[in-house]
Amino acid sequence: MAEDLVLDTAIRDWVLIPLSVVMVLIGVLRYFVSKLMRSDQVPDLKIVKEGQVIIRARNLRAAANFIPAKSFRARKHYYSNEENGLLHVPKGQAQNPQAQMFSDPNMAMDMMKKNLSMIIPQTLTFAWVNFFFSGFVAAKIPFPLTQRFRAMLQNGIDLSTVDVSYVSSRSWYFLNLFGLRGLFSLILGEDNATDDTQRMMQMGGFGFDPTRSLGAEKDNLDIVQHDWALPKFEQRAESVLKKLVQK
Repeated sequence: MAEDLVLDTAIRDWVLIPLSVVMVLIGVLRYFVSKLMRSDQVPDLKIVKEGQVIIRARNLRAAANFIPAKSFRARKHYYSNEENGLLHVPKGQAQNPQAQMFSDPNMAMDMMKKNLSMIIPQTLTFAWVNFFFSGFVAAKIPFPLTQRFRAMLQNGIDLSTVDVSYVSSRSWYFLNLFGLRGLFSLILGEDNATDDTQRMMQMGGFGFDPTRSLGAEKDNLDIVQHDWALPKFEQRAESVLKKLVQK
């Protein structure tokens, strides 16, 4: 049977709150350090053009049913025809994003700076938490959880009799590390450099692959089934207004 623990208020004052405040301050500091380390580069005109084409194609898919079928087919042909469509990329012109990065030393340097700005603060912060706060039960979640959450919430506590709803200080660090994205979006804006989840996903690849994005958008546009949502819209609106007037 799981044991109920009485948490000392000193743990809240000297472990839980300081750890949360430090994580927020480190995230804000990383944001400004990343801005200072970022080199001023002129964006590639081709990449900007391809990105705008992808946005326009997505808008066409989203509003496809609000234009006539003839207009939709004309726009679809303009984007996805095999001869000179904006979304069609010939096989010989496909670019390797890894080769593009290694050919541009500034891009490789920016990627290395971004990775260092993520790895170094995380390593130092984890060492600080592991040295000073290891073994503390920092908080309790106000709802029951299953045993599958024990490894995630009680990292550093080797007691199977403790209820799963209790959170260790080390697990609280990881929860703050991956759970403060919404707070950073409110403080720093949507386009901030403190999203560790997205940064870790980007570390496995190199750069932006416009060829793959154009091909995926072309496939999405090809499978759109047009169903015009505004046939005889004026007559339908007139009938609805008559019913409302009659009531």
